[in-house]
Amino acid sequence: MARLFITPREIDMISDLTKEIHKDVIGQVLYYYPVREDITKVHDVYEEAPEKIFDPPIEVDARLEWQAKEVSTDRFGHHSILSMTIYLHYRDVIDRGIEVKEGDYVSWGDNFFEITSSRYDSIIFGQIEHVTGFVLTAKTARKGQIDLQPIGPTEEIYSDSDAVQEEFAQQRGDATKGDRRELVEDGIIEQPITGAKTVTKRGANKSSFYGDEP
Repeated sequence: MARLFITPREIDMISDLTKEIHKDVIGQVLYYYPVREDITKVHDVYEEAPEKIFDPPIEVDARLEWQAKEVSTDRFGHHSILSMTIYLHYRDVIDRGIEVKEGDYVSWGDNFFEITSSRYDSIIFGQIEHVTGFVLTAKTARKGQIDLQPIGPTEEIYSDSDAVQEEFAQQRGDATKGDRRELVEDGIIEQPITGAKTVTKRGANKSSFYGDEP
């Protein structure tokens, strides 16, 4: 598509629309654990870090594609490997100053995963400087690689207070959450009239949304 018709304003619109899908509709998040390479010691012979040191986890909006479980067998027994593909919004990652790297870790549910590959997703209308996002491949972290308590939601069989997510709030450009909507900030369009909405547990009705409030 010619740059005559796809200007920076259209690029901003595409970014804002896809952010709205990620953050205000889907509401799927994972927790990103950057490895502190500057203070993590690497074994001289095996070139691996027996004990990794992490920065605090970062909550990141994402779309996730879950893969079927792989089962392998060796002399130590059976091993289950979970894999998933992660899609991150490009400008959201950049706006929040997150550096996506292979070898970092993420948690989703009660599982931890190591990022094994990272690449750009689609180029926007052939404009090489604009991409839609990052595509990450991640596999189950080996035992001992990351020994931390996963952050919920995890699974409803658990009794932890965060095992089941009971509230979802739209972001709609909430700066406290690191969210930016370009067209609003540039004054091209106005803030949404109704503001951010919330789905929340409320009595016997289980949840309340939009006009459900008494």
